[in-house]
Amino acid sequence: MPDQSDTPIIEIEDLAVSFPVPDEAGRGRRFNAVRGVSLSVYPAQTLAVVGESGSGKSVSAMSILQLIPTPPGKYESGKIVWRGDEASGGGAGEAGSVGTDLLTLNDKQMRRVRGNQIAMIFQEPMTSLNPVYTIGEQITEAVLLHQKVNRSEADLIAIDALGDVGIADPASRLREYPHQLSGGMRQRVMIAMALACQPDLLLADEPTTALDVTIQAQILELLRTLQNQKQMAVLLITHDLGVVAENADTVAVMYAGRVLEYASVFDVFQRPLHPYTRGLLKSMPVLGREVDRLPTVMDGATVPEDFPAGYRVQPHTDDPNPPGGYGGAESRLYEVESNHWVLCEPIADKANAQPTHPRLAFRREPVVVV
Repeated sequence: MPDQSDTPIIEIEDLAVSFPVPDEAGRGRRFNAVRGVSLSVYPAQTLAVVGESGSGKSVSAMSILQLIPTPPGKYESGKIVWRGDEASGGGAGEAGSVGTDLLTLNDKQMRRVRGNQIAMIFQEPMTSLNPVYTIGEQITEAVLLHQKVNRSEADLIAIDALGDVGIADPASRLREYPHQLSGGMRQRVMIAMALACQPDLLLADEPTTALDVTIQAQILELLRTLQNQKQMAVLLITHDLGVVAENADTVAVMYAGRVLEYASVFDVFQRPLHPYTRGLLKSMPVLGREVDRLPTVMDGATVPEDFPAGYRVQPHTDDPNPPGGYGGAESRLYEVESNHWVLCEPIADKANAQPTHPRLAFRREPVVVV
């Protein structure tokens, strides 16, 4: 395992975010889109957050940058501890210090973080890029805001950023508009915008969803290369388990707004412990195997017979809000095996066990192609 910091650069602790929804009587109530979410990302590490649509992946990531409109959204509880440099304009220290709770920062302080220390790639580049501004204007906006440079110097930084993501003739692309570019090039522009200020953490929210398989592979390879060059932490949101297997160091599996399982990518694929994770992996089609009916999540959602002694987890159900809460009222994230966390509850000899926030600094060795 490569040498690295033993302290997460960012740590989400028991995050809960709610939105108003009407009940059957027409009265307003609040629904927790995420609840009790705990995640940790280390320098130069890739954490993949995987789960089906509506599981709370994007809400968790957008909460890091306070991008959830409040109201109607509301941060009910939790902390997001950032240990990057100058998170609040002087209140945070170097990575490894106590850090700053990003949820306590005001708008002015958050603007120093967004796009500078932490950057985000959104799902659909055509809706994220402004159609009435040129590519150059949109990239240099963040550069001029966060770096002490003039317009000419900002243009040079933008050209370098476009060149880094593999766009040919980047100087001429600065004068073009989003509609003049292909889907793959627009996605590369989004990556260039995110990386122009050399962030310490990149939030990639399904960055290849709208792309064909060939372009997807190119974009993911590009992200890996840039991450290795800049030693940048990446939080990768996806529902594609193939992307997770190829790119992640650690994996957090989410369902119904909660983290169900958290471990290294190898442990999640080789020894999944939560029934939902088992079902999710079993539902993947296998190349070359003919079946009359593709398996669903429920087909594999059984509790393993060798589930760690002293803990209990209920079988997976399609009901996202079963009585008592998913996994039982007392279910929290417990480290049931070394560096392997599962949403469950302790019983018998583990009755006094305490839930813990997952902290796993694992990084797999990069694959060298010869």
